[in-house]
Amino acid sequence: MTDKTITFDKFVRWVAGILLAAAILYVLNYLSGVLLPFFVAWLLAYLIYPIVTFVQRRLHVPGRVLSIIVTLVFLVAVIGGIVYMIIPPMVEQFEKMSGLASRYLHEKTHISNFPLAVRQWIEANSANIQDFFNSREVKKALSDTMPKLFSVIGQTANVILSVVASLITLLYLFFILLDYEKLAAGFIKIFPPKSRPFWQSLIGDVERELNSYIRGQSLVALCIGILFCIGFTIIGFPMAIAMGIMIGIMSLIPYVHGLALVPMVFLSLLKAADTGQNFWVILASAVGVFVVVQMITDMILTPKIMGKAMGLNPAVLLLSLSVWGALLGFIGLIIALPLTTIIIAYYQRYVTKEAGTTTKEPAERTGGTAPAAAESPAGAAKAPARKDIGEKQPQ
Repeated sequence: MTDKTITFDKFVRWVAGILLAAAILYVLNYLSGVLLPFFVAWLLAYLIYPIVTFVQRRLHVPGRVLSIIVTLVFLVAVIGGIVYMIIPPMVEQFEKMSGLASRYLHEKTHISNFPLAVRQWIEANSANIQDFFNSREVKKALSDTMPKLFSVIGQTANVILSVVASLITLLYLFFILLDYEKLAAGFIKIFPPKSRPFWQSLIGDVERELNSYIRGQSLVALCIGILFCIGFTIIGFPMAIAMGIMIGIMSLIPYVHGLALVPMVFLSLLKAADTGQNFWVILASAVGVFVVVQMITDMILTPKIMGKAMGLNPAVLLLSLSVWGALLGFIGLIIALPLTTIIIAYYQRYVTKEAGTTTKEPAERTGGTAPAAAESPAGAAKAPARKDIGEKQPQ
């Protein structure tokens, strides 16, 4: 009972800890514009680092710098290839749509040169147009619109600043990848030695669950892309392969591929105008493919692949997506599964004291050395340092 007594000293430490956490959150929020490129670069480095090590060690590319350059060039080439498979066909479809619209208007109005007809109409009605713009209603509308115009200009400036920030992100990314091992091993040293075992265990759990989530969601997105490519090809839908690839990429974030319904309507309208088929039949067939793939995703792919990867029951998995999506939107959908798995694991470990029911034991991911390190704070604190000394980092 004496251990659970709240002393004045313990109360002061709790209050100080809460105030320190609030101060840190305030500083992070105040410096979010500066820190965001760094955190984005760290996340990208975390995703790209396995490719860099593969290029350096398996492909025997000399030096870390050259390995980073080769990796970045490879990723840019892959992204460029995907964009090339999507954007030019989309531009071609827009041009075809423009031609069909011009032909339709020509058949209905018998006007061959629309720009010339518009200019002649403006010259003939210039007095009426001038009176219209001098009216009180139009002046009021312009006065209400000007602040919105300045808002658009401000958003354009933000886009330019984002481009500059992206260049800073690339610099951060390069230097983080250059010394990734040292930075990752030295991160634990910012915590007091007494609390390092907990933070080391937490970081290991987060890394494990994030790896499982990335692998599982990537596999789900790949399957979704293949299914859409097959389905759209069967019904003869325009841009079948490009649409399948685009929807597969969008599926990396759960349920975001629903936005693909917008280009599906446009492409259905284009095919109807080009071939003379009924628009609703074309759209219904495309929506049918979407519904079938979505059912396969929700009933088979997500429960089997993500449930196995994250160690969650399919019902808990779908519930976590719904809850975190409602709380945090798209970001909640991204972090729902790894965050739910970590919360369940730590609830079982520290609240119900069911240490053996966690999804994976530390020994499984560290080769049996993690429990010993967790028992000894000194050993846990020195483990990264021994790794740095024992292994000469490639430069």
